[in-house]
Amino acid sequence: MTRTLLSAFFIAALSTTLPLLPGVNARCRAQDNVQSNATQSESAKSDTKKDETQDAAKQKGSTTETASPASKRLTVEVTGGEKNVSVENASVYLKFSEGRILRKDRKYELNVKTNRDGTAHIPDPPLGRVLIQIVAEGWKTYGKYYELSDPGAVIKIHLDRPPKWY
Repeated sequence: MTRTLLSAFFIAALSTTLPLLPGVNARCRAQDNVQSNATQSESAKSDTKKDETQDAAKQKGSTTETASPASKRLTVEVTGGEKNVSVENASVYLKFSEGRILRKDRKYELNVKTNRDGTAHIPDPPLGRVLIQIVAEGWKTYGKYYELSDPGAVIKIHLDRPPKWY
């Protein structure tokens, strides 16, 4: 009991003398400001998160209706034979070089496969002169240079059967 009375008395005396000391009051105010700023910033963060999720939901609804114009896709349609059958699982190679001034040109190659419909989509194709090669099992290999001016173009390629070996 005496300890509790002493501790209560000590706390009361300490609380009355602390404001009289020169630097302590400023520190207490600074700590109070930091705590209030932290709670305000947390509430602001939660408000911005709510706004971001609402904006994202609005954007999802709009992107499902229309494709974004920033990313264009080159579409290559591969058919073959006399009946123009779509060629599935064919490798489509897109080769191009990036011109440099001081060094040799840097060469790049993109490889995609056609789907069941015989179409291959190449995201963000380069503009300019490109080599498109098609390799498919059971079909003659195809390769030709194209001049791409529109990244959203559709290129139709027709493959032939290889010649018979006797």
